[in-house]
Amino acid sequence: MSPFIKRILLVIPTLLLVSMVIFSLLAILPGDPVTAILGQEATPEAALALRAQLGLDDPLYLQYAHWLGGVLHGDLGRSFIDHTPVIDALKQRLPVTIELALGSFIVAILIAVPAGIMAATRPRGVANYFSTLVALFGMSVPHFWLGMMFIVLFAVKLGWLPASGYVPLSEDWRGNLAAMCMPMLATGLRESAILMRMVRSSLLEVLNEDYIRTAFSKGLRDSQVVIGHALRNALIPVVTASGLMVSGLLGGLVITESIFGIPGMGKMIVDAIFQRDYIMVQGGVLAAALMVVLVNLVVDVLYSVIDPRIAK
Repeated sequence: MSPFIKRILLVIPTLLLVSMVIFSLLAILPGDPVTAILGQEATPEAALALRAQLGLDDPLYLQYAHWLGGVLHGDLGRSFIDHTPVIDALKQRLPVTIELALGSFIVAILIAVPAGIMAATRPRGVANYFSTLVALFGMSVPHFWLGMMFIVLFAVKLGWLPASGYVPLSEDWRGNLAAMCMPMLATGLRESAILMRMVRSSLLEVLNEDYIRTAFSKGLRDSQVVIGHALRNALIPVVTASGLMVSGLLGGLVITESIFGIPGMGKMIVDAIFQRDYIMVQGGVLAAALMVVLVNLVVDVLYSVIDPRIAK
């Protein structure tokens, strides 16, 4: 059995473990969904009736078994608050988060790869020192502060972009681009700082290999050696870091979505936690875990494409 098939088979126990952990953690959190729905002044009879209606009076293992049975049949349950099907909420929120995460990652790649190549090929040049300074600045400045500065500059002072809100791509691509530009830049600039240092260090290591010196001695152009030979072999750790970055973005855009008023999945999960809407939290976390697992599978495929020896 190939390693890739084994990784696919590991998806099921991984998601099962994630669901058990999040279900257990939600059970021990302070607060009560019944109290959050009915308020502090609810009568004991009303609270007991609602608890029975929501299935919260069953033992924890029965609640989990009932929820898991629904998941296996494609039913993630309904919100405790507004009775919206969780799967419908995810269909609305998940594409927004994926768009923001991929857009931020593209911004990071477009900045990090050229800057990392210039810094590695000119280790004593101005480009190296400037990129190192920018990288340190990017890793030091919180992206939420950068996002707020973008709002002040581009929305309040210049009036070029909307300060918050979201326009679906299917309705108006220009409005979507205007709404997503600042959050993608704010998040992508920080991620590019981390990725640029990874590209630089990995490429510097490869450029010191014997086969690279042999390629230079054959009279090949610098661009041919760097792009055609060195960069491909330097991409393995970069791909690993990129996979971790995308996984982190898919599950960690809560602050960005909150600052810019973007109705993504992260904001949905946080709002559901405050409302004690545990069914919504469980569905959102399970969807996030599934995306992280799929990203890791894509990274494994990219490994074999970059270096076919890995697939053997």
